[in-house]
Amino acid sequence: QVQLVESGGDLVQAGGSLRLSCATSGSIFGLNAMGWYRQAPGKQRELVARITSSGSTNYADSVKGRFAISRDNAKNTVYLLMNSLKPEDTAVYYCNADSRDRGYWGQGTQVTVSS
Repeated sequence: QVQLVESGGDLVQAGGSLRLSCATSGSIFGLNAMGWYRQAPGKQRELVARITSSGSTNYADSVKGRFAISRDNAKNTVYLLMNSLKPEDTAVYYCNADSRDRGYWGQGTQVTVSS
């Protein structure tokens, strides 16, 4: 049974930093990539950052230079380091696992950035 559990969401001042974690359990066969998405109220869910099985990364233009996605394979955990946070970063952040057969989602963690 595959489970993805996000943690690390918090209330933070603009300009601050935060690290989100996504702990995975169960075997994901044919894993292509892990990613972070976010969704603000009334908005579409959008891709924030992604890291492939080979280690390649890509980021939304709005977070380039500020966020960094990384992984610790030994801990089965993916991280999102968020620096220079802005109020527009406020959203529920979701962890995603993209496999050959299907995608998996975590429950989400709330990030709120105050001005």
